Amino acid sequence: MRVLAIVPAFNEEGSIERVVEEIRAAGAEIDVLVVDDGSSDGTAQRARQAGARVAKLPFNVGIGGAVQTGYRLAWTEGYDVACQVDGDGQHPADQIPRLLAGVAAGANYVVGSRFVEQTEYRPSRSRRGGMLVLSWVVSRIVGQGVTDTTSGFRAADRKAIGLFAKHYPHDYPEVEALVMAAREGLTVAEVSVDMRDRMAGRSSITPARSIYYMFKVLLAVAVQCLGRKPNSEHLA
Repeated sequence: MRVLAIVPAFNEEGSIERVVEEIRAAGAEIDVLVVDDGSSDGTAQRARQAGARVAKLPFNVGIGGAVQTGYRLAWTEGYDVACQVDGDGQHPADQIPRLLAGVAAGANYVVGSRFVEQTEYRPSRSRRGGMLVLSWVVSRIVGQGVTDTTSGFRAADRKAIGLFAKHYPHDYPEVEALVMAAREGLTVAEVSVDMRDRMAGRSSITPARSIYYMFKVLLAVAVQCLGRKPNSEHLA
C-alpha cells in the first residue's frame, strides 16, 4: 500500500523538521510531502533537510488549497492512501497506523478523533462549545455520530483522494470535507487518537475566532447542502 503523508505548513520552521522525522520513523512505506503554503521563514529548507519532498506554493493560499495540492499529487502519482498531518506537531506520527487500519478495515475516509475515547486533550471552553455544536449538526447531516469534526488528522483511500483532488473546501475545510465525503456516498469512520500542543508558535484560533469559525463553517455547510453535489468522477 503506497501511502503519502500530506503536511500543510505555513511558517512552521520551529516544528517541521521534527514532524517530518517522526513521520519517516512511523513507517518506511510512508512518503512525506510538505506543502509550504507561501512561508516567509525557513520551513521549506528545514523540511528538505529532514528528508521530505517539498511543494512550495508561491503565495499563501490557505489550508484548503495547501491540502488539495497534496491530494492532487497523491492522485496523479497513484498513491493508495493519503494522510493529512499538521505541520505544527500536534499530530503524533506514531498514531498514523491507527488511521491506516481504519482504511484497511473498509473506510474511505478516516478521521482521527480526540473524543471517541478519553484522552488528555483539553480544549478551551469556547472551542469545546463550538466543537460540540459542529459535531451535533454534522452528525445529523451525515446520518452517523461524528465526535471530532474539526480534527485535521485524517486518512483518505484512493476513492476519497480522487474526490478531494478535484473538489476540496478552501477556507476552514475539515467540517465541509466530512459533509462532502458523506454526500458522495463515501464511508466515513473515526478512530481514537491522542494529540498534543503545537511544538512551536501560537495557534491563530483565539476564543473570539472560535465563535467566528463556528458560524462561518455552519453557513458554508448549509450552502453546500443546498447546492449541487460535486462531480466525483475520477480525474483524467
